[in-house]
Amino acid sequence: MSDTGGAIPAGAGGLAPDRHPVADFFLCDIFDASPKDDLGTMEHPVFSLSTKPDRRILDYAHNGVSIKVTPSVLGRATIHDKDILIYCISQLMAAINAGREVSRTVRLRAHDFLVATNRDTGGDSYTRLRDAFERLAGTRITTNLAAGGTETTTGFGLIESWRIVRRTGSGRMVSVMVTLSDWLFRSVLAKSVLTLSRDYFRLRKPLERRVYEIARKHCGRQPEWHVSMTVLHKKSGSTAPLRVFRAAMRRMITAGTLPDYTMSEQDGDIVLFTRQGVVVEPGTGPLLSSGALDGARARLPGADVHALAAEWQAWWASTGRPRLTSPDRAFLAWLDTRARET
Repeated sequence: MSDTGGAIPAGAGGLAPDRHPVADFFLCDIFDASPKDDLGTMEHPVFSLSTKPDRRILDYAHNGVSIKVTPSVLGRATIHDKDILIYCISQLMAAINAGREVSRTVRLRAHDFLVATNRDTGGDSYTRLRDAFERLAGTRITTNLAAGGTETTTGFGLIESWRIVRRTGSGRMVSVMVTLSDWLFRSVLAKSVLTLSRDYFRLRKPLERRVYEIARKHCGRQPEWHVSMTVLHKKSGSTAPLRVFRAAMRRMITAGTLPDYTMSEQDGDIVLFTRQGVVVEPGTGPLLSSGALDGARARLPGADVHALAAEWQAWWASTGRPRLTSPDRAFLAWLDTRARET
């Protein structure tokens, strides 16, 4: 048999084989990607707020959503471990918006991740990063929480797998391959994410990070949002008694370090979150019809359309409160632009 050297024989029909297929992973290489977080874990307490190994099983139910989080022997994944997921989501969303192909298996450069999430790049940071991957892979979730508009009861790890791709002579990891859970990847493809302040990574205390997530999810860019201390305690996932949690919240209010929002305590054991910057007094913005809200639901399944409407009203105010011939059309056009930029 003659050696054709891989050439296509003369007269052969059909397509030649693809000898250099696109790699089945996505390379994290967008250095200015805005931090993104998925709506599901912003809404519900999946990650541990403990700084010590947390091996307790979490059972949580709220408004029809049930979540069971089972840690490995290394403990439940922490809110700081979540930085890895935020980084991957941010990179994937930036690529999707740029029209690039993505995969739920991503390759990230360890140093880039540490810099992007405001972490030290010393040798111990790489060891802690490995520990974080192990906790993420070992933490199992069972939930009926919808992802990308689909609700199923399912069990999965926060990440499916990970491996160190290469090490330098000094022993430091250079890059890591990580496969996200299908549940999380569907959230990315459905753009069920929100942008975080870059100052999120500067928040040291786990409870501060969790409270910011809750405020970003529920208040968003509305002028304000209030919640009872009891509900906030439950949504935070804090295991401290309510009285201890209340004291911690009061210290947070006094410190005033939460990005984007100002917190205050109101009568009736209520916490009020007020968005910093331009606000719109309730009832003074352009009125939207129920049809416009239905249009928003169709564009962004699972999104809080009332929060989006308030965010649009705040944007309208910040642009000088222009006169609108059709607030509904203006709102939906803004949503389309926002979706492309998300």
